[in-house]
Amino acid sequence: MSFEAAVHAQAIELDRLSLDMTVAAGTGHPTTAFSLGHIVTVLMFHAMRWSPDYPNYPTSDRLVLSEGHAVPIIYAACAKLGVMVGKDPDNRRKLKVEDLKTLRAADSVLDGHPNPMEGFPFFDAATGSLGQGLSVAAGLAEGARLDGFDKRIYCIIGDGESREGQIAEALDYIVDHKLTNVLPIFNCNEYGQTDRVSGQQSSETIAAKLTAFGYEVKTIDGHNPGQIKSALDSFAAGTKSGKPMAVVAKTVKGWGAPSLQGNGWHGKPPSGDSLKKAYAELDERRIELTTTLATSDQFMIQPPAEATVPEAKQGDFPTLTATMKKFDMTSLLQSGSLATRRVYGIALRALGHVNDRVVVLDADVSNSTYADMFKKDSALADRFFECKIAEQNMFSVAVGLSAAGKIPFISTFAKFVTRGYDQIEMAINSGANLKIVGSHAGITLASDGPSQMSLPDVAWFRAFTTVKDHRGNPGCYILQPSDAYSAYALTGVMAEYEGACYMRTLRPDTELLYSDDTVFNLGGFEVLQEGRDVVICAAGYMVHEANKALELLDKAGISATLVDLYSLPFDKEALMDIISANNGYVISVEDNYGGGIGSAISDAMTESGDGFTLKQMFVKRIPKSAKTPDELLTMTQLSAKDIVKAAMELLQVV
Repeated sequence: MSFEAAVHAQAIELDRLSLDMTVAAGTGHPTTAFSLGHIVTVLMFHAMRWSPDYPNYPTSDRLVLSEGHAVPIIYAACAKLGVMVGKDPDNRRKLKVEDLKTLRAADSVLDGHPNPMEGFPFFDAATGSLGQGLSVAAGLAEGARLDGFDKRIYCIIGDGESREGQIAEALDYIVDHKLTNVLPIFNCNEYGQTDRVSGQQSSETIAAKLTAFGYEVKTIDGHNPGQIKSALDSFAAGTKSGKPMAVVAKTVKGWGAPSLQGNGWHGKPPSGDSLKKAYAELDERRIELTTTLATSDQFMIQPPAEATVPEAKQGDFPTLTATMKKFDMTSLLQSGSLATRRVYGIALRALGHVNDRVVVLDADVSNSTYADMFKKDSALADRFFECKIAEQNMFSVAVGLSAAGKIPFISTFAKFVTRGYDQIEMAINSGANLKIVGSHAGITLASDGPSQMSLPDVAWFRAFTTVKDHRGNPGCYILQPSDAYSAYALTGVMAEYEGACYMRTLRPDTELLYSDDTVFNLGGFEVLQEGRDVVICAAGYMVHEANKALELLDKAGISATLVDLYSLPFDKEALMDIISANNGYVISVEDNYGGGIGSAISDAMTESGDGFTLKQMFVKRIPKSAKTPDELLTMTQLSAKDIVKAAMELLQVV
């Protein structure tokens, strides 16, 4: 009984601290925090094997708070335990109870929702955009398995949140991959933001769904310390069935303070008489439940296992020519043209052999993205993760793998990357080291039609190129290789870079333009031909179409410079110098909707303050299917002839 009394006492203290900090902030979610007080107490003060002094120790058990708005209860526990915080790993300090009053302040490590990049290393990823945490937990579990670490991953999920489709994707993934070291804990407090949750998210229905998914389910009273402990002990011991386990915890939103229960208190700290009443109710509850508490009662946190972190193997990335020879594929290179998507697969396989931090995820299209070249190599197969048709889960699993120290390359059709925009943004917020590769990019898919074409993707990712991440680098780099050599080299460059990248690859074969000697860098570009009258900036497939236009322009007496603008952002000053040398005239050509390369050049021109003239060419109508890429280029007015016409109009050549 004394264990139960100790848990009640600690949980109520955490609830009070959650109330204190949200009241001080004037914002936050105390009632959701109250529903988790007991679960968090048993987890962080008893069940988890971890060290408050080293909250991100490699072998520590991990807690992912998918229900991110409940974070005050975690902050309260961390303050009581003196968890180390701070952005600088070499200059951290213990979190104190008085720090809790800084919740949500601009200079505080206590952000409104979990985020390790703001100085709270207890967390592995930014959460709070609901539905993503369980996938992150799965990625952490995959990383632990690769490293041979016996650590448990706990994930707290809200009942309303469980309606998100990504939760189902993650539940499937955990069963598929037999991740018995992940414990989903569903906090069933019966209320969402505006009202009660649907009956489809009742504790009984959630339990039935979990059973149907293939889980061993334990339904508990989430405020009963004995039941919580028993469930967590069962998870630690492992299920006899070998199935993954899940906990459905029936809780009360606003537990301990009846006046704050029911509808109308979500994200709303009380004030005035309501606040006084809530404190009084918590005090009464403590007296009622802790009469058997002895002064000697205390918790004992189990420390993590001593870490023997595998030493990362990283060798020199070989040239494309050397790799093709090694894999007996030299004839492909000698053909003179090769699809960039295929070269991506070749580069992945080469990377896998020289860098054992590289892992690969794909969404049931690896035979089209060519990520299957990594999967089919027996020496690399255990680092390939098939995520099936569930892209949102795939991106968040990659976030977990990144937090585990891996370098995730995530590939699918570029069109389907758009399904994961929210997850990718949260990954960038988390500082995740993701390398996203979208194949079959742009309109050159032709016959498959617009349902398979990625057209707004460059504009969306380009928004992140305009901001700095927590490391001071661009939020994301966009890379658009035009040939085999550039695709191969840029894959290697991505692996060396700590941060997010998005690379577009093409389905059609494209002519070889470069060699092993060409150096490609993030932020760089290549000048393929120097002229004096006008600059044509293109990327990916459109470099080849622009190349065709050069010959036609030359016949018309126009000397054009062709720039392969394979990276966004790019060296603005260097590009402006080239445009200046061409009388200030420039044409941007891209096979996607607007807001991409052309907009980036326009911004650079505006910042320079010089007199430039820009003509933007991009897809300006919703395309349809056609038999060949050439037909699509003509349909969207992006053919070589259209480029010539644009140049002549720009230069006022009749």
